[in-house]
This record gives sequence, C-alpha cells and structure tokens, in this order.
Amino acid sequence: MNYQDLVLIHEDKNILVIDKPSGVLTVPGKGNDPSLAYTVHENIKTSLPSGDHMVVHRLGMDTSGLIIMAKNINAVRELNGVFRERKVERKYEALVAGHIEKDDGLINLPIMRDYRCPPYVHVGKKILEGPKESITKYEVVNREFLQGQPVTRVTLTSISGRYHQLNVHLAAFGHPIIGDTVYGINGNALPNGGLTKSELEELIPNPNRADDETQMLLNESVTAKDLPPCVHAKYIKFIHPITKKTHEYSTESPF
Repeated sequence: MNYQDLVLIHEDKNILVIDKPSGVLTVPGKGNDPSLAYTVHENIKTSLPSGDHMVVHRLGMDTSGLIIMAKNINAVRELNGVFRERKVERKYEALVAGHIEKDDGLINLPIMRDYRCPPYVHVGKKILEGPKESITKYEVVNREFLQGQPVTRVTLTSISGRYHQLNVHLAAFGHPIIGDTVYGINGNALPNGGLTKSELEELIPNPNRADDETQMLLNESVTAKDLPPCVHAKYIKFIHPITKKTHEYSTESPF
C-alpha cells in the first residue's frame, strides 16, 4: 500500500482523517498484510515513535471509511478520552441481505467473546457468562435488488461500540452484511449470532429474515465480482482535540 494512494480527508499539525480502503489493517497484524498505521507513520511528520501510537480507534480490515489518527501525544490523550466517553458520533452504511420490514429500529442483544473460537463474538445468553450490553440503531436508506436478490441499504449506529457488534447483530437479526465471510451464512463464526431458531424467535423475532438461498446467492455475486464486505464508515463528527472546534466529515460508500 502506498501513502499516495490513500484518500486524505483532513490534515493539520495534530490529526489526520483518512478514508481507509477495505482490505487494509488499521494496525500491523501477525502476517505481512498492509497496515494503515505503519504506512502513515512512515510518510508524515510526527513526534510519535510508531504508527501504533497514532491509532485512537480502529476499523476492521474489511471495513472501509473514515478513521482519525493523532500526530502527537496531546492529540492522542484528548482523542482517547472522547472515544472512551463515547463523544464521537459515527455512522456506517451497509448493504444487507433481504428487505428489512421496518424503516428503523434498535437491535438490543448483549454480546461476548467466543472463547471456543477467538477472536469472534456471539450473542450472550447467560448472565454468568458476562455478556456486555450492546445496542445497534438501524435506519433504512433504500430497499434494492442485487443480481435479482432483495437487499437493503441501511445506516447503522453502534451505540455501544463493541467489537464486531454490527456484524453479529445483523446476522442475528436475519439480515447479515453482504460479503461477510465471518458472521454471514457459512461463515467462520457461529451462525445467527450463536442463537438457535427458538432463541431467535424469543429474543429477536423477525418474519422477514433473509432465507439461506438468498444469502448464498448474494455472497456468490460479491465473490464473483471480487468485492469486499459491504460495510463503510460513512460519517464522523467529533471535537478537535486541540482547537476544540467541531469537525464533521462524510464519504460515499464504494458499493
């Protein structure tokens, strides 16, 4: 990955806002996959010792969209604080399988790490297991068709900000993110967010769930076109860590 290929949305002497492409890790992993943090650190002037130190929040490897990075320790401290206190407003756009019936709603399901299959998560059903409260807000943008199959374009807000929250919530809701090879149909994680059919009907009833055939055909279409999972960090609003002015940015999704 070349720094010149990155889409820089904003830069000043304290922070950067970048439109991260899909397929790029935020921080270095175990392999040789490209890392946004390393690439940025090697190509800009910063007082921080490494790219990891610039990171104040992350996007998953397959998620494209807006991400903030700090250029000095004061910006790091201030941004860590506002993210910890959930004072940053972020919205995602996703394309999900099937037509969601209601125009908006909340998915309220506690989630926890899957210790049998790390680092994935699933819906927590037992209080003793220590699941964390997790709430996702969805708003329907448009009901569409992809290769003849029903899909819904939605705006998602992760109110709780948990790891993999959007993916596991939408899978349990019956409208997994198209192209999600982890939480979608035949994915690596537990199906339906780890819930059985009876648990789905009890915890999150939805007569309009996308059936297995629809999900498989949609994923085959995405695979054939070599497209990434259809989720994009579209919007971000925050208080600048140094100037204290409000910054607000949005980008178009690639799907």
